[in-house]
Amino acid sequence: MKISFNWLKQYIPTDLDAKEVSDMLTNCGLEVESTENFDRIKGGLKNIVVGKVLSCKKHPDADRLTITQVDTGGEKPLEIVCGAPNVQEGQSVLVALVGATLYPTNGEPFVIKKTKIRGVESEGMICAEDEMGLGTSHDGIMVLKDEPQTGLPASCYFNLEEDIVFEIGLTPNRSDAASHIGVARDLTALINLQKNQNNKLLYPDVSKFPLQGAKNPIAVSVENSMSCLRYTSLTITNVNVKASPDWLKNRLEAIGVRPINNVVDVTQYVLFELGQPLHAFDVDAIAGKKVIVKKAEDQTPFITLDKVERKLNKNDLMICNEQKPMCIAGVFGGEESSVTEKTTCVFLESACFNPVDIRKTAKYHGLKTDASFRYERGCDPNITIYAIKRAALLIQELAGGEISEITDFYPNPVSPRKITVNYSYLNNLTGKTIPKETVKKVLSAIEIAVLNETEQDITLAIPTNKVDVTRQADVIEEFLRIYGYNNIEIATRINYETSLLHKNPLIKIQNTLSDYLSSNGFYETMNNSLTKSDYAKSFGFIDAQQTVTLLNPLSKDLQNMRQTLLFNSLENVIHNINHGTTDIKLYEFGNVYYKNPAANQCDDVTKRFQEEKHLAICVSGKKQAESWKEQQTDVDFYYLKNIVCNAMKRINISLDNLKTATQTATASMNTVLQYLYQDVPFVTIGEVNDKLLNFFDIKQSVFYADIHCELFVPLSENKRTVYEELNRFPEVSRDLALLIDKQITYQEIEQLAFKTERKQLKSVNLFDVYEGKNLEDGKKSYAVRFILFNKEKTLTNNEINHIMDKLIAAFEKELGAKLR
Repeated sequence: MKISFNWLKQYIPTDLDAKEVSDMLTNCGLEVESTENFDRIKGGLKNIVVGKVLSCKKHPDADRLTITQVDTGGEKPLEIVCGAPNVQEGQSVLVALVGATLYPTNGEPFVIKKTKIRGVESEGMICAEDEMGLGTSHDGIMVLKDEPQTGLPASCYFNLEEDIVFEIGLTPNRSDAASHIGVARDLTALINLQKNQNNKLLYPDVSKFPLQGAKNPIAVSVENSMSCLRYTSLTITNVNVKASPDWLKNRLEAIGVRPINNVVDVTQYVLFELGQPLHAFDVDAIAGKKVIVKKAEDQTPFITLDKVERKLNKNDLMICNEQKPMCIAGVFGGEESSVTEKTTCVFLESACFNPVDIRKTAKYHGLKTDASFRYERGCDPNITIYAIKRAALLIQELAGGEISEITDFYPNPVSPRKITVNYSYLNNLTGKTIPKETVKKVLSAIEIAVLNETEQDITLAIPTNKVDVTRQADVIEEFLRIYGYNNIEIATRINYETSLLHKNPLIKIQNTLSDYLSSNGFYETMNNSLTKSDYAKSFGFIDAQQTVTLLNPLSKDLQNMRQTLLFNSLENVIHNINHGTTDIKLYEFGNVYYKNPAANQCDDVTKRFQEEKHLAICVSGKKQAESWKEQQTDVDFYYLKNIVCNAMKRINISLDNLKTATQTATASMNTVLQYLYQDVPFVTIGEVNDKLLNFFDIKQSVFYADIHCELFVPLSENKRTVYEELNRFPEVSRDLALLIDKQITYQEIEQLAFKTERKQLKSVNLFDVYEGKNLEDGKKSYAVRFILFNKEKTLTNNEINHIMDKLIAAFEKELGAKLR
């Protein structure tokens, strides 16, 4: 937010310099991020003065040059060689003296030097308007018709004002300081306290506002009082719309606002002066002579002041006439109802809109205006009449006209909030015992009135412009801003209280998994839990009824709480691919969120919403880096499955003991494998399908695993890593080629094997799968290796054969298998 130092001094006369003011504002929470000097004309026309041409004669060596003698108010006239065809004796002109820097309208700056032109010395330059940056004309030198005083600085002739502009980083809770008056209020309090003065904030005078005006010819109807808390208006007839005077242009241009005309510029001026947005309408554009404040019809086309056609949303609050919308309330005006030089009658609006509605509309249309900036943070509903009076008087001063009576819609007046502050609480929170008189003096300085006081408490009336001050702590924060945080001494002793909270076992598990994945070449990512609403609309596997949607989102890209980490993972993949990294191994620990559609609004928040922690693992591209030692191979489903299984083993979870479920395809992935714990998906592994890849413009295969972290603890508890002595006796391997039905899984074979031989079977491994010729329809062949051992002796052939016979018999009986 830009604040003009000259403008600021209109409300608090002070001899403090800009540096001191900047430090004071920063210390009270209005951080001055930068300061800059402002000149309305670049360079400020320094070293350019009014001169009088005393004589002219032709240059002896150049037909187009003239040698002039120019009086610039100095001891003697200056000899200047001029090439302009219109230079004549007796003219008042603008002269750039030696050493002046000119900033032409088109071109680079240049410095005027004493030089010889065709053998004649020239001691300056008689300027055209484009050479000084005053316009675009280069037909000849600029001649001043009013013949001002010779030697008068050009900056004085054009009423140019030098200014210093503060760039303030305004925090969202300080809507009361979003204006020059708001900043001056804090500065007045600071000066009075620190300099022991008794300055009063100089509010603009509106006492000349007519007590009895003509009836407002424009009727006002507010159909949505929840969105429009107050609507104040009046009409000014017989106005003369024209360019604004220099003082008004100076004020607006200093803070980066482009002047338009005297009426529009006044509304802008009052906005930055008082912090109250205003809007002016051309009365001739108000069909039916009636203004209606209501929500728009969905997809209604509307052309805004920037000549862009926008499709309105059904939640947009609009200022309409009897036929169509005229303005997006609190955000942006419409082109058809704007005030131009042809306007003779103006309808002036000063309103207070619901911050949530304004923020939603501004974000939906991608608009950020000075009005929406203030409405979004909360405007003072009790300043609308004062602001409209101020604007009306200024318009009357600059454009003439007659002011009508005020029409005011204010069904639910807002009163100052009452807050009681306990002195002991204030002292404990600040860490310092502060005299009661000091507390009252500081609060009164920022217009917080004292209603009642006891020995222990003070009851205060909070001004309605401080929308964020709602409790004791907020009042104390307001007090400390002005009192000064630097006045709170740093304690010499630090107190520390030992936490007795039980450690969360998930933290240790997460660290273990992070270490494992990172050591295997994976990179951890961290993404925002807010995600695009377009994802839910584009893909059916996101349940709209379970989606947690923000009431006041920052943007469309941050509108919903995520139900899956998959979209973030794919965003990360395409980001890396676009930056030249195609071999990708990523993981993320993050929360997902669900809404319980069956819960009531009055239920506890833990019943209405659910939050789960998940681990996402994502791979794409090659398994290993390029090397002369080995050939690169692509990652695949089994590579990711192996990573997941080994990661789970690191935290003492064996996926072999869990029930599995497979699917050929789901709404998001192909070849999906799930491991279930009590019928709840614990691990889901699969290949991301083409629809998703195309949506993110990913041209290579991506494999993704989702792990439900909340199940880590029940699955890994009571499982300890135990040391066992190495077996002294040899292991024995036997292979079987089993002909089985296609629907039978390897897991069924493995589980049946361990069920049949619990004691001497160490492991089972599938090392070959065959489907094709020479097999019956619906059959497949598995080659399975069994490792047998005994801790106490070497197994004999008879014992081995006995075990294998039992296994074969079990496979034939339970699975219908046959030996090949």
